[in-house]
Amino acid sequence: MSQSSNSSFSQPISRRTALKVMGATAVGAGIGYSRFVKPEPTLHQPDSLDLPRRLSKPQKVVVIGAGLAGLACAYELSQRGFEVTLLEKAPQLGGKIASWTINVGDETFRMEHGFHGFFPQYYNLKSIVSELSIEQNFKSLEFYSLVFRDRTYNPEVFRPSHSAFPWNIVDLAISSPNRLQWGINLTKIKHLQVFHAITGFKIPRTFKNYDSISVADWVDKDFPQGLYDLYFLPFAKSSLNAPDSLSAGELLQFFHFYFFGNPEGLAFNGTVDDMGTSLVNPIAAAIERNGGKIVSEATVSEIKAENNQIVSLTYQKGDSQTDVPFWVESNELISDEDTPYYGAGDRVYLAQDDENALSLTCTHQGCTVQRQENGEFICPCHGARYNRQGEVVSGPAKRDLARFEIRDRADDSIQLIAANPTPPQQQETIAADYYCIATDVPGTRHLFNLIQGDIDPKVPQQVANLAVSDPFAVARFWFDRDFEWEHSNFASLSGYALTDSITLYHRIQAQFIDWSQRTGNSVIELHAYCYKEKEFPTQEALLTTFERELYEIVPALKQANLLHRELVNQKNFSGYPPNSYADRPDTESGISNLMFAGDWVKMPFPCGLMERAVTSGLLAANGILYQEGLQRRSLLSVNPEGIFKI
Repeated sequence: MSQSSNSSFSQPISRRTALKVMGATAVGAGIGYSRFVKPEPTLHQPDSLDLPRRLSKPQKVVVIGAGLAGLACAYELSQRGFEVTLLEKAPQLGGKIASWTINVGDETFRMEHGFHGFFPQYYNLKSIVSELSIEQNFKSLEFYSLVFRDRTYNPEVFRPSHSAFPWNIVDLAISSPNRLQWGINLTKIKHLQVFHAITGFKIPRTFKNYDSISVADWVDKDFPQGLYDLYFLPFAKSSLNAPDSLSAGELLQFFHFYFFGNPEGLAFNGTVDDMGTSLVNPIAAAIERNGGKIVSEATVSEIKAENNQIVSLTYQKGDSQTDVPFWVESNELISDEDTPYYGAGDRVYLAQDDENALSLTCTHQGCTVQRQENGEFICPCHGARYNRQGEVVSGPAKRDLARFEIRDRADDSIQLIAANPTPPQQQETIAADYYCIATDVPGTRHLFNLIQGDIDPKVPQQVANLAVSDPFAVARFWFDRDFEWEHSNFASLSGYALTDSITLYHRIQAQFIDWSQRTGNSVIELHAYCYKEKEFPTQEALLTTFERELYEIVPALKQANLLHRELVNQKNFSGYPPNSYADRPDTESGISNLMFAGDWVKMPFPCGLMERAVTSGLLAANGILYQEGLQRRSLLSVNPEGIFKI
């Protein structure tokens, strides 16, 4: 159903009526914000002195992890005269926005971890884009839709807006075909409490009041149903955390950043090309121009500490089959009495006996192979077949499954080490002045297992307590025809068992636009932000469900031929469960020369997703700059506090 077909709800209403709809008639008169003057971003922690910007003496920094957080930290410090070494374990840079080459028939494309939107209040990310003069790598998607499977609600359409609260709500109410279904009644105590919570965000008060309860429990009784269905549930899931495991305090922070504290509107940009080409590569090139050294396929093997300070780090360069041991947790969802499995997402291992384990990561494109009744393994994505020992029987894979020795056991985890480690291409020990860990949560836990020496015991405990959210999955499909589509080229979806969004890549990114214009074909991506492993324990179940739901979402594709499909399935996004805020690590780790960066770090002002990652990296750089007596980078945020007191 298109928005233009909305019966009586499509009629325009006045600002006064819109305020009455949400029960806040007095709000507009009681707030001094002008309807026509856009609030400026807030400057975070400006330096009061005019300090030097560059080092006067050599200083070394090692940044571990080349996702957005590590790239941002290395970028800023390399500009200031630091000798930066950036280490990344994967072959490609970018972390969750990395891209890599795949083949579809005779065509070559760049594949990613899924579509990402660049919102206008991503002030710190945008400042880097501006400094690199790569604005042309992004283009506006103009608007985006939220479409409901059961048609309980008409499709919502979000467009640019330049009004602060409460006028952004007025604008939304005027345009929303579902405004009479929001269900807000401020004469109800619970509804009034909700209104105060979402409009009165403040750190740390909001977390003190709401971090102890999950979103699901908070909305369980007498919560405005329409408000939850239309806004809270989609926003919660787009944080990559499910409502039953997401702190209500974190959702309020997320909601404030994306809506109530944001005067920029909810429309966003996409990249003209893949994320690696459009954003990652330009940042990496700038780091190298500034004298920085970037090492991919770098596995940290040892970290030494003395007197609560990191003194050296050793890494080896080569493929992932190293002699560095690592821990993986049991996966009870796909284990049976005779076959214990470990790991999750695209990093699953089968314990063949008490001493040996087999990686189930297909050596072709990284999907997880499925064990068959005859003991063989088949990849659900592209059909590669392996025998019981993990040896290739038929392609497209060319290398056998990796084999590991079980080195140790603890509770429900095992420690693995490559059975036939590849000799490293390079091994180096670095003694630096500063270090920054900018890896994801599993990577950070692993690094702390490698630390030898005297450090504050509180820090490894904080790291051990970090949570990982439910896994996410992305399925991208190539079809031999195009189709009519009345919604936005990226659209959020609600009500499906698995699918949370759809992206029409052949209408957004240049490589797919070109292919579609030449062939008449299409490329569609479905995304599951945080699915439950009990419901979809295998990648075969994910692909089967994605395909079934795609044909329901786009019925015209039932008659099309599926040319190719790709699956990305990982469990490494940061979790924000109840009661996690107080113990979340800060940028300054508690180890004197070690900084933390990543979206799992406690932030001093509201931000989310890519902006949170970038800002955490710049905060880590600022921490080092401050210790060296240098001018810190100016950081911007939306208004860090809501209007009303809680």
